[in-house]
Amino acid sequence: MRKEVRIGNKIVGDGHPCFIVAEIGINHNGSVELAKKMIDTAVNCGCDAVKFQKRTIDVVYSKEELSMQRTSVFGETNGDLKRGLEFGFDEYCEIDDYCRKKRIMWFASSWDVGSVDFIERYNPPCHKISSACLTDDVLLRYVRSKGRPVLLSTGMSTIEEIRHAVAVLGEDDLIIYHCTSTYPTELEEINLLGIQTLKNMFSCPVGYSGHERGIFASSVAPVFGACSVERHITTDRTLWGSDQAASLEPDGLHRMVRDIRHIPKIAGDGKIVVYDSEKPIIKKLRKVKTLNV
Repeated sequence: MRKEVRIGNKIVGDGHPCFIVAEIGINHNGSVELAKKMIDTAVNCGCDAVKFQKRTIDVVYSKEELSMQRTSVFGETNGDLKRGLEFGFDEYCEIDDYCRKKRIMWFASSWDVGSVDFIERYNPPCHKISSACLTDDVLLRYVRSKGRPVLLSTGMSTIEEIRHAVAVLGEDDLIIYHCTSTYPTELEEINLLGIQTLKNMFSCPVGYSGHERGIFASSVAPVFGACSVERHITTDRTLWGSDQAASLEPDGLHRMVRDIRHIPKIAGDGKIVVYDSEKPIIKKLRKVKTLNV
C-alpha cells in the first residue's frame, strides 16, 4: 500500500487533494516586501505552502566562486550577489510572522547543515532537499535526523543516484519530486511519464517540480500521478534574476491551481451512467428507443 505523508494539516498522497507549493526561492531579490507580495499571491490563489531557499554562503560556495566577476544589482562579484539574495534571521522572523497571519505554511530547501539548523528554529512542517543536494549524503542524513517529513527533488539525477538518496533517507515521511533542472525546461525534456516510473520504484508519494514555461505540464501532472506540484512564482517574469523566466506570475499561478483543483471533478468515478441533466435531452433528441435483444 502506498504511504501517505502529513505536512502540517495536509495529507499528501494518492486519493488526497494535490499539495501545491509556490516556490518563492530567491525571486524576492533580497526584498522582504517583495516576498510578502508573493506570499499574498500564493494565499489568494489557493496554494498550500510557500517555499524559500537557505544557504550558508561561505560553506556552500568556495572563495574562488565568490570572488568571480559577476555584475548584479548587489555589486561586482558572485559573492555580492549570493549575499544580497540571502535572507537572515530578522527577515525570516518577519516572513514567519507574516505566513502565520496569512495562515499558510512555509518551509525551505536548505543547502547545508547550518542552514538546516537555521530553518529548524522556525519549526517548519517539513524540509526540502533540492536537486543540487541529492547526492550529499551528509546533508540527507542530517535533514532526516530532525524527524520531519522530507521532500526530495530529483532533477539532473540518475536512477542509481535517486535510489541511493532514497535508501539514505528511507521511504517513511518522504515525498519524491520528478524534476528537470533546466530553467526554463523545454517540452521534450519534461517527461511526465517519469512520475509513474518513480511511483513504480518506490512506495512513497511522488510529486512534480516544474520549471517549464506556462502552466500546461504542471496542470496535468496530477493526471500522470503527481500528488503534489511545486512551481516557482514571481510578481513579474521580467524582473532581474535567473529563476524569473521559469516562474509563474499571479495570473498563471491562479489558472494552474484552478485547473489542478478541477481534475478530481472532471475525472469522475468511471461509471457510465445517464445523468439527470441528460434526461430532458433524451426526450428532445432521441427518436428511436433501444430494441430488446
